[in-house]
Amino acid sequence: MRNKWTRLLLCVVVLGLTSAWALAQDDTGNKSKGEVRKVTGCLTKSGGGNEYLLTATDGSTWEIHENNSVDLAAHVNQTVELRGVVSNEKMHNMKEDAKDMASDSGATKPKAEHGHLKATKIHKVSDSCQ
Repeated sequence: MRNKWTRLLLCVVVLGLTSAWALAQDDTGNKSKGEVRKVTGCLTKSGGGNEYLLTATDGSTWEIHENNSVDLAAHVNQTVELRGVVSNEKMHNMKEDAKDMASDSGATKPKAEHGHLKATKIHKVSDSCQ
Protein backbone atom coordinates (compact mmCIF):
# COMPACT_ATOMS: atom_id res chain seq x y z
CA MET A 1 0.00 0.00 0.00
CA ARG A 2 2.80 2.42 0.88
CA ASN A 3 4.48 1.80 -2.51
CA LYS A 4 1.23 2.80 -4.27
CA TRP A 5 1.11 6.18 -2.47
CA THR A 6 4.78 6.82 -3.21
CA ARG A 7 4.16 6.27 -6.93
CA LEU A 8 1.11 8.52 -6.89
CA LEU A 9 3.04 11.28 -5.12
CA LEU A 10 5.91 10.95 -7.61
CA CYS A 11 3.45 11.25 -10.53
CA VAL A 12 1.91 14.39 -9.05
CA VAL A 13 5.35 15.99 -8.54
CA VAL A 14 6.45 15.16 -12.10
CA LEU A 15 3.18 16.53 -13.51
CA GLY A 16 3.59 19.75 -11.52
CA LEU A 17 7.18 20.28 -12.64
CA THR A 18 6.31 19.56 -16.26
CA SER A 19 3.46 22.06 -16.17
CA ALA A 20 5.66 24.76 -14.62
CA TRP A 21 8.34 24.15 -17.26
CA ALA A 22 5.78 24.39 -20.09
CA LEU A 23 4.43 27.70 -18.77
CA ALA A 24 7.94 29.10 -18.44
CA GLN A 25 8.69 28.17 -22.06
CA ASP A 26 5.49 29.87 -23.25
CA ASP A 27 6.31 33.11 -21.38
CA THR A 28 9.83 33.21 -22.82
CA GLY A 29 8.53 32.89 -26.38
CA ASN A 30 6.10 35.78 -26.03
CA LYS A 31 8.61 38.11 -24.36
CA SER A 32 10.75 38.46 -27.47
CA LYS A 33 7.81 39.80 -29.48
CA GLY A 34 6.77 42.43 -26.97
CA GLU A 35 9.95 44.02 -25.77
CA VAL A 36 11.21 47.36 -26.98
CA ARG A 37 11.87 47.16 -30.70
CA LYS A 38 14.58 48.83 -32.73
CA VAL A 39 13.38 48.97 -36.35
CA THR A 40 15.21 50.41 -39.35
CA GLY A 41 13.26 51.36 -42.45
CA CYS A 42 11.45 53.99 -44.47
CA LEU A 43 9.08 56.34 -42.64
CA THR A 44 6.14 57.68 -44.64
CA LYS A 45 3.04 59.72 -43.81
CA SER A 46 -0.04 57.52 -43.70
CA GLY A 47 -3.52 58.97 -43.82
CA GLY A 48 -4.39 62.19 -42.08
CA GLY A 49 -3.45 63.63 -38.77
CA ASN A 50 -0.55 62.12 -36.88
CA GLU A 51 -0.40 58.66 -38.51
CA TYR A 52 2.83 57.29 -40.00
CA LEU A 53 3.97 53.99 -41.49
CA LEU A 54 7.42 52.50 -41.01
CA THR A 55 8.30 49.86 -43.62
CA ALA A 56 11.26 48.00 -42.19
CA THR A 57 14.15 46.52 -44.13
CA ASP A 58 13.01 43.03 -43.03
CA GLY A 59 9.60 43.54 -44.70
CA SER A 60 7.64 44.21 -41.51
CA THR A 61 5.34 47.22 -41.32
CA TRP A 62 4.58 49.33 -38.27
CA GLU A 63 1.87 51.93 -37.78
CA ILE A 64 2.97 54.77 -35.55
CA HIS A 65 1.09 57.73 -34.07
CA GLU A 66 3.17 60.79 -33.32
CA ASN A 67 3.51 61.65 -29.66
CA ASN A 68 5.15 64.48 -27.71
CA SER A 69 8.45 62.66 -27.19
CA VAL A 70 9.28 61.97 -30.87
CA ASP A 71 9.06 64.30 -33.89
CA LEU A 72 8.12 61.92 -36.70
CA ALA A 73 7.13 64.69 -39.15
CA ALA A 74 10.77 65.79 -39.43
CA HIS A 75 11.75 62.33 -40.70
CA VAL A 76 9.08 61.62 -43.37
CA ASN A 77 10.53 59.94 -46.50
CA GLN A 78 13.82 59.22 -44.73
CA THR A 79 15.40 55.95 -43.72
CA VAL A 80 15.31 55.96 -39.92
CA GLU A 81 16.11 53.82 -36.93
CA LEU A 82 13.16 53.95 -34.56
CA ARG A 83 12.88 52.54 -31.06
CA GLY A 84 9.42 51.84 -29.74
CA VAL A 85 7.16 49.62 -27.69
CA VAL A 86 4.59 47.33 -29.30
CA SER A 87 1.06 48.57 -28.63
CA ASN A 88 -1.47 46.03 -27.34
CA GLU A 89 1.36 43.57 -26.79
CA LYS A 90 -0.69 40.49 -25.82
CA MET A 91 -3.06 40.82 -28.78
CA HIS A 92 -0.12 41.46 -31.13
CA ASN A 93 1.67 38.34 -29.89
CA MET A 94 -1.45 36.18 -30.29
CA LYS A 95 -1.93 37.42 -33.86
CA GLU A 96 1.70 36.80 -34.80
CA ASP A 97 1.65 33.33 -33.18
CA ALA A 98 -1.47 32.43 -35.19
CA LYS A 99 0.23 33.58 -38.40
CA ASP A 100 3.31 31.51 -37.53
CA MET A 101 1.22 28.39 -36.84
CA ALA A 102 -0.71 28.78 -40.11
CA SER A 103 2.56 29.19 -42.00
CA ASP A 104 4.18 26.22 -40.24
CA SER A 105 1.24 23.98 -41.16
CA GLY A 106 1.39 25.06 -44.80
CA ALA A 107 -1.95 26.85 -44.69
CA THR A 108 -0.42 30.20 -45.63
CA LYS A 109 2.85 31.61 -46.88
CA PRO A 110 5.03 33.30 -44.27
CA LYS A 111 3.91 36.89 -43.82
CA ALA A 112 5.95 39.78 -42.53
CA GLU A 113 5.11 41.12 -39.11
CA HIS A 114 2.66 44.01 -38.87
CA GLY A 115 1.86 45.97 -35.76
CA HIS A 116 1.54 49.28 -33.96
CA LEU A 117 4.44 50.94 -32.17
CA LYS A 118 4.62 53.74 -29.65
CA ALA A 119 7.81 55.55 -30.67
CA THR A 120 10.29 56.43 -27.94
CA LYS A 121 13.33 57.49 -29.98
CA ILE A 122 14.16 58.14 -33.64
CA HIS A 123 17.21 59.08 -35.63
CA LYS A 124 17.96 59.51 -39.32
CA VAL A 125 19.98 56.85 -41.12
CA SER A 126 19.67 58.37 -44.61
CA ASP A 127 18.09 61.45 -46.20
CA SER A 128 15.91 59.29 -48.45
CA CYS A 129 14.26 55.88 -48.62
CA GLN A 130 16.06 53.47 -50.89
